Amino acid sequence: MKFLGIDFGWTSGASGLCCLEWQQGRLELLDLQRREAIADVLAWIDFWAPDPEPALVAVDAPTLIPNPTGMRLPDRLAHKYFGRYHAGCYPANLGSRFAERTVGFGLSLEARGFQHAPHMEPKQPGRYQIEAFPHPAIVHLFGLERILKYKKGALAERRAELTKLRTYICDRLPQLDPALNIAQGNPLIPEIPLTGTALKALEDQLDSIICAYIAAHWWYWGLERNWILGDRSEGYIVVPMAGEQRDR
Repeated sequence: MKFLGIDFGWTSGASGLCCLEWQQGRLELLDLQRREAIADVLAWIDFWAPDPEPALVAVDAPTLIPNPTGMRLPDRLAHKYFGRYHAGCYPANLGSRFAERTVGFGLSLEARGFQHAPHMEPKQPGRYQIEAFPHPAIVHLFGLERILKYKKGALAERRAELTKLRTYICDRLPQLDPALNIAQGNPLIPEIPLTGTALKALEDQLDSIICAYIAAHWWYWGLERNWILGDRSEGYIVVPMAGEQRDR
């Protein structure tokens, strides 16, 4: 079973891409890329998860948008439960300038056999897609009091926060269940760059690792250790639980 994380470019620009695979009781990192055109993103998906091979794709983008205006149900729930961590998501409606692009990407995945899976039996092979949101996942998985603010601010501050995220991925994800077999110095993960353009590229890639891990965590645990914000009809976001969040 493979798990593809897509940090999708909502309006334009590149998407971060990560492929994990379940091998002998743990997750292995197979590929970490960044692609500009949607056609190239879909070609990458076709390469790593050709039909009918089982795979779960987690997309950081609103691929289901039923509401003409206002906020989707998952957007409201994200603000309700994660606003205190600064992890409320950007509201989506059919009037949003990104709506056609993100919904279209979800439809392209459906055409490849990836069906939406806000409910599923754990550890069952199939071809699925879900919506992911890295910020609340990072808060839950790593037990943080707020998000890591690597998307905005001065370059030095963004580098410091992105360094934390890279460290969490390499040091903490191997300790969770399911475990990701990854470590500091993995040649597939770039070092923290010095320039803003290169930093954005690494940000996209690290976010895609989180998305792929969300996919694996959902497949592995189902509702036992994941939250579903929303539903199939109104849109949904999968958020993994770990540590204190799971106990509550």
